[in-house]
Amino acid sequence: MNSRRDVRNNRAALFDGIEEGGIRASSSYSSHEIDEQDNERALEGLEDRVSLLKRLSGDINEEVDSHNLMLDRMGNDMDSSRGVLSGTMDRFKMVILLRWI
Repeated sequence: MNSRRDVRNNRAALFDGIEEGGIRASSSYSSHEIDEQDNERALEGLEDRVSLLKRLSGDINEEVDSHNLMLDRMGNDMDSSRGVLSGTMDRFKMVILLRWI
């Protein structure tokens, strides 16, 4: 009979604090504490992602601003070239008209 009692004692030592359905709330970490830790880790992950997205959106904004500035300059250069080309065409017209006279 001692062997059965020893088995029960060993079993109790192995499974002490565990009930059907999981760990008892009196154990070192309760289910609530584990959930809180999981939530904290998830929140830290979200904070990292939000921080990364904020940096990326700032970089995209800077890139868009620089491209807009470049496009504005190109537009001004095109307007200037159009004016020069128009003046050149007017001079060609004058040369052609003077030759025909």
